[in-house]
Amino acid sequence: MASGKTHDYHILPPDLVPLATTLGAFTFTTGMVFMMHPDTFGALGHIVPWAGLALLLAAMFTWFNKIVNEAHAGDHTPVVQLHQRYGMILFIASEVMFFVGWFWAFFDFSLFPSTLSKAIGGQWPPKELEAVLDAFDLPLLNTMILLLSGTTVTWAHHSLIHGDRSGLKKGLWLTIILGILFSSLQAFEYAHAPFAFGRNTYGSAFYMATGFHGFHVIVGTIFLSVCLARAYRGDFTPRQHFGFEAAAWYWHFVDVVWLFLFVCIYIWGNWGFAVD
Repeated sequence: MASGKTHDYHILPPDLVPLATTLGAFTFTTGMVFMMHPDTFGALGHIVPWAGLALLLAAMFTWFNKIVNEAHAGDHTPVVQLHQRYGMILFIASEVMFFVGWFWAFFDFSLFPSTLSKAIGGQWPPKELEAVLDAFDLPLLNTMILLLSGTTVTWAHHSLIHGDRSGLKKGLWLTIILGILFSSLQAFEYAHAPFAFGRNTYGSAFYMATGFHGFHVIVGTIFLSVCLARAYRGDFTPRQHFGFEAAAWYWHFVDVVWLFLFVCIYIWGNWGFAVD
């Protein structure tokens, strides 16, 4: 318990940041709907989503900054840290269910093609699909990169626990570089893919599942970059470093999701296809 505290929890004062975050998220998602229907909403589709995104990012930056300041003030007592862990676990659980939806769609298309005769011609793969990506080319390389990044972030975590700040920084640097490399290779893969998004069910399911995973890799890379900046500031200690711990959990979640994507979509889902 921090000095001067008479309780083991932290009472938050009234704040408009959670409301601003909610409004930003609502405005952004609503604006995306406007963007998808330009004939109906016109210029709103170009203004509303960007305004919502700006409000959302500003609110998130303010909120996270306040959390860091609370940690410096000694407000993150053991009880508060426990609740932060519960919150992160629930967030990752919600992300798991998010990806379950995309896997469900892919398996529904592939295992029961006769129920989608109008969409895919009653067969899998869809009639118009000529070739797919070779699972053992760039996808395998990206798998190795993410697995290696999981090792480097674990090295950084263990270094922090044992007071090795040099190892913490090196591990974070390597993980961030590997994350950027993964995103770059995935962008190259998309640019040279033999099929496009939206023309058939395979392309839609493939790009939505792997694309959202790529987005999570970018978010995780930013998360770890903030942790690296905080590590240089000396913010983390062996006993109090939940910000970094949450980033490491998130990164391991991204790794595991990619393994499922690689096995289910790139390998199993490509059986019987011509490989580009």
